[in-house]
Amino acid sequence: MYVNCNRIGACRFVAMGVLIVAAVRAGAGPLQASACQKVVLAGEVSAGQEWRSALGGGWVFRVLPIKPGRPDYSGWDLVMDREQGAGFPDALLLATPPFNSINEREVGTTFGLRAQDAIGWNPRSFRFISNAAAFQEMQKLYLSLSRGGQLKLTAGNASGGNIQAQATRRLMELERQSSAGEFHIVDARLAPGIGDAAAYAQNWAQALPKTPHQFEPGASGKSTPRGELHWIRFSVTLWLPGTWKAPADLHVVRTACSE
Repeated sequence: MYVNCNRIGACRFVAMGVLIVAAVRAGAGPLQASACQKVVLAGEVSAGQEWRSALGGGWVFRVLPIKPGRPDYSGWDLVMDREQGAGFPDALLLATPPFNSINEREVGTTFGLRAQDAIGWNPRSFRFISNAAAFQEMQKLYLSLSRGGQLKLTAGNASGGNIQAQATRRLMELERQSSAGEFHIVDARLAPGIGDAAAYAQNWAQALPKTPHQFEPGASGKSTPRGELHWIRFSVTLWLPGTWKAPADLHVVRTACSE
């Protein structure tokens, strides 16, 4: 079950969500069946700041501050992008549905999450595209479907012979070529939210003690319903394709590809 909602509205549960994502990733793709290069990155980032690591081949992993769509937003987006920046959407967002909904790529006080819920949701799994040509094609498909209001990876939207259905099928095909990643929060500093946890965030709220953290006052000195994320220390594990040419400063271990 996933939560389908927008950042300013109430969330609603869609029971088919997990099935849709599973269908997109169904069938062991070429990366899942072959050897990969496992890379583990470590870093830390403060509120409003960016962290990045070059991965080779013109790719970079970023932890970017979430754009302040509302005053109570804080936290970061996980992003896989080209070194020079390829614009929206990035290669991690494209391979990590559902779109326009609560998602593991966003570590923040959005979609009704409080700061402590965002930290309790740990670790987080995601996928990313690592082929530049596939990335460029997926960007065009995403933007085209988004303009047409058809940005839902469902069997219904992928059936038929119209342009939108063909684009959806192609987007799902390219997504199967994605690689796996995991984001693990090692430590955190936050001002906890005083609002009640959303129904879908209860498990994350209860899991907070498993992640080392420290509570701090909010920036204004006052408590708020969602709270604030001030700082995190983290590790990022990426299963890159076996042919990947990683920089010499990255420690690479050859292993089976993660699903």
